[in-house]
Amino acid sequence: MIQLFHVSKSYDGAAALSGISLEIEKGELVFLAGPSGAGKSTLLRLIMSAEPPTEGQIVIAGRNVARIRRRAIPYIRRNIGVVFQDFQLIPNRTALENVAVSLEVLGTPAREVREKAAEVLEQVGLGQKLHALPERLSGGEQQRVAIARAVIGEPAILLADEPTGNLDPDLTIEVMELLAGLSERGTTVVVATHDRSILERFPRRVIRLAAGRIVEDRRPEEAAAPPAAEGIA
Repeated sequence: MIQLFHVSKSYDGAAALSGISLEIEKGELVFLAGPSGAGKSTLLRLIMSAEPPTEGQIVIAGRNVARIRRRAIPYIRRNIGVVFQDFQLIPNRTALENVAVSLEVLGTPAREVREKAAEVLEQVGLGQKLHALPERLSGGEQQRVAIARAVIGEPAILLADEPTGNLDPDLTIEVMELLAGLSERGTTVVVATHDRSILERFPRRVIRLAAGRIVEDRRPEEAAAPPAAEGIA
């Protein structure tokens, strides 16, 4: 689903990512871990084709994004949903309207947009808050609206950049359970986080970055595997 081959990214000569190679399969929930400045957000921007790599190749669902025409990039992005830490909801629009905007920009008929937006909000537990403005919603509810907006177009990939950074522990678990459920239904989910408690509570594959490089790529079964027996001297 997502493949990177020797990908590097530099800004004004300074390396943000160096020699990143990885493959993420369909339906995986993967955590990008590491401290601030490790390169997590940069990696997500490259995957969503928000900017090109300085070096290397990125393949999304079998298409090499470095070799397609610029005008074709919006079609790639339609298969990628994005959730941000700060929600980025439109303050003067209701939950329903915030979610609907993702389909409105595609020219979907208005009635279909409203029905689909209401359905997705129901799926994330906000069926009773369709007409509430963001200021009337809790932090966890606002993040669920943001997730509903990201998935209404049924993207194959969902990228979440520190999606629980502004939430308390209970709401963090609530949002992560929602993302895990999306993964179980076949969406490839990539979550950038520096929250160790999330990694402990949700044992999934962890790709750890430091100074723009992958320093660890660990799957749950590898973490749980017993150490090899030492030979008897």
